[in-house]
Amino acid sequence: MMMQMKKMTLRYMMLAVFPLLVFGSGDVYIVTMEGEPVVSYNGGIEGFSATSVDLAEDTDITSELFTSYSDHLVRQHDALLDSLFDAGTYTKLYSYHHLLNGFSVHMTAEQAEVLSRAPGVKYLEKDMKVRKLTTHTPQFLGLPTGVWPTGGGFDRAGEDVVIGFVDSGIYPKHPSFASHNSDPYGPLPRYRGKCEIDPDTKRNFCNGKIVGAQHFAKAAIAAGAFNPGIEFASPLDGDGHGSHTAAIAAGNNGIPVRMHGHEFGKASGMAPRARIAVYKVLYRLFGGYVSDVVAAIDQAVRDGVDILNLSVGPNSPPSTTRTTFLNPFDASLLSAVKAGVFVAQAAGNGGPFPKTLVSFSPWITTVAAAVDDRRYKNHVTLGNGKILAGLGLSPSTHGNRSYNLVSANDVMIDSSALKYNPGDCQRPELLNRRMVEGKILLCGYSFNFVSGTASIKKVSETAKSLGAAGFIVAVENSYPGTKFDPVPVATPGILISDVSHSKVLIDYYNSSTKRDWAGRPISFQATASVADGLAPILHSSAPQVAIFSSRGPDVKDFSFQDADVLKPDILAPGSLIWAAWAPNGTDEANYLGEGFAMESGTSMAAPHIAGIAALIKQKHPHWSPAAIKSALMTTAMTKDRGGKPLQAQQYTETEAVKLLPATPFDFGSGAVNPKAALDPGLIFDASYRDYISFLCVVPEVDPDEVRNITGSACNATKGKPSELNSPSITISHLEGTQTLKRTVTNVAETETYIITTRMSPEVALEASPPAMTVLAGSSRQLTVSLTVRSFTGSYSFGEILMKGNRGHKVRIPVVAMGYQ
Repeated sequence: MMMQMKKMTLRYMMLAVFPLLVFGSGDVYIVTMEGEPVVSYNGGIEGFSATSVDLAEDTDITSELFTSYSDHLVRQHDALLDSLFDAGTYTKLYSYHHLLNGFSVHMTAEQAEVLSRAPGVKYLEKDMKVRKLTTHTPQFLGLPTGVWPTGGGFDRAGEDVVIGFVDSGIYPKHPSFASHNSDPYGPLPRYRGKCEIDPDTKRNFCNGKIVGAQHFAKAAIAAGAFNPGIEFASPLDGDGHGSHTAAIAAGNNGIPVRMHGHEFGKASGMAPRARIAVYKVLYRLFGGYVSDVVAAIDQAVRDGVDILNLSVGPNSPPSTTRTTFLNPFDASLLSAVKAGVFVAQAAGNGGPFPKTLVSFSPWITTVAAAVDDRRYKNHVTLGNGKILAGLGLSPSTHGNRSYNLVSANDVMIDSSALKYNPGDCQRPELLNRRMVEGKILLCGYSFNFVSGTASIKKVSETAKSLGAAGFIVAVENSYPGTKFDPVPVATPGILISDVSHSKVLIDYYNSSTKRDWAGRPISFQATASVADGLAPILHSSAPQVAIFSSRGPDVKDFSFQDADVLKPDILAPGSLIWAAWAPNGTDEANYLGEGFAMESGTSMAAPHIAGIAALIKQKHPHWSPAAIKSALMTTAMTKDRGGKPLQAQQYTETEAVKLLPATPFDFGSGAVNPKAALDPGLIFDASYRDYISFLCVVPEVDPDEVRNITGSACNATKGKPSELNSPSITISHLEGTQTLKRTVTNVAETETYIITTRMSPEVALEASPPAMTVLAGSSRQLTVSLTVRSFTGSYSFGEILMKGNRGHKVRIPVVAMGYQ
């Protein structure tokens, strides 16, 4: 009775303190509760049987066994909130019950403080934003000849595997996602996702190829960020990013990429027969929120996806937990892995600087971005004979002739009344058509291009509307971090991105232009021609780590201390990737209204791995996510097409791009090799319990925090994170000698392996036994010792190589920093 009186008093206090909330005021909080979620519940509550997932069994999550326990958790969440606060003073947005036991709620900071102290509440965190981590690659990766034939050809590659995309939605009418030109798709008994109806067209988003389409925006709406007049309250992609990533992983094969009357080849996903399940969490203006992302992940796993692609990540390491690995986002992905779902996540676009990763945990496959062998380069030839290199995906000037150059600054209609910068050629009405017609228009690269309010596409449209023979955009000032990509345009044009080349061009123009006493131009005598830039140039020095790709080392906490985990895990193409686009997509101004776009980012690299993982899953349906990750990593390549060690793009002191030898902090285990990954020989497997044990031995981590966020208790707190059975070894603080073990499992026929090591001289690396025979389906243990020889204050890199007598090669990257 006394307890009930205290509850009633507390409720009336809440009523007095908290007025009705209006969306946009207050904040969204993510709360985890005592008790296991569905995937981890082993029984013990009267009336509810165990629901813990066994990966070896097919489970029906719609059965009474699962739904009754799920409903029980939801009732607990509602009862707690109802016991503390009056209706109308808060809004519960989601109940998480499949991967996490918890909920997200919109309330005031004062209410959150009360809730954090309530019985049964283990952890409370304020929601934070997430962001996007913004063809030819099937041929580059050898899929048509080396991989697809083994799975029945491209028309069967990825058959019956479902890839879930937590992204900005999809444009369902795109031919990359059509089902009418392919063999009929059969039913998927394991996938139970739903398809929302488009509120405008009243049509279903699904078609057999697309098997699920849902959107999640409750947290965005509660935070006041969602504008229904601009965002689509449906799975429709209003951004372009989600359609692009889905097409890279699972788009139909042989789709012609046509733009401005030119065909740039045929697009295909890595697994063109795989199914697509859409979970929209990203929106045009603001990105997304973790609460919505966790709800989408929870739903995707409940629905039965096989693969999750996350081209989305946080803005920084979490600041509210002692380690980057413990937060609701990573914890939900850990439960997804427990449920048998492979997770590919983009590494981030903070490169080439160290410790810029936004994907941290060892159960996630973190993907870095590579430049492949295809480069679009062009040049302009000046009347004085000088040739200047630039970027221009356009036809040549008519008849390969030279035309007079005219600067936009010299043909302004009225410079005194300008509200806009005419020099960047975005508004044709500001320029004198009579003076521009038949000439090449010279434009400046203003900060408007960096901010996204100006585009090369608009320059092309301006030049065309004024009757220009072409255009040149010259970059005169270097803006740090600017990424220059070639843009397909119909008008002959080029971007001169090198500041020194731009100076040569402008000096030539000024010296060849006659002016009156007031500086007004009298005649334009500078001439130029733009070459044909439509055909790509193929390079053998590929792949290279792209300049923007985030780099390691991985960090274990918000103070950016190094973690004993290698990140990124693997390298995949992520630069200048052609794929489907939403015509109403606003993510890239240069592709507004287009059906295809050529985009760069680790966002584009992750779906390459998701699609290749689908091919592995198709061939080995019972492999765990760790096994798939191991197969990808141990077979990856550390040399380019020319047989030289991989290189990474870096900045010089003047912000020009140079190439340096790449390290595992740039590429992880190396560049993905799909054919080898289908038949890796040996794998390094790890279970959910192994990952919990890893969390429990991270230095300074509180076991209670592990239990509060994951729902699983620590059985032991002794050991080292580097002892996790991963296909890489990282020791950030090596003193003396450290010995650890790895367990390999043979997924091929019985084979004898010779084991060798290689390491930079500061650290001695030994592996034993020097040779081992591993029976088919059996496991053997490998002992690895690292010893400090000298302290340099920097990391040492090496590898363990296992060569089998049947031709398998298993490579484990080793990273260590020695201390004395």
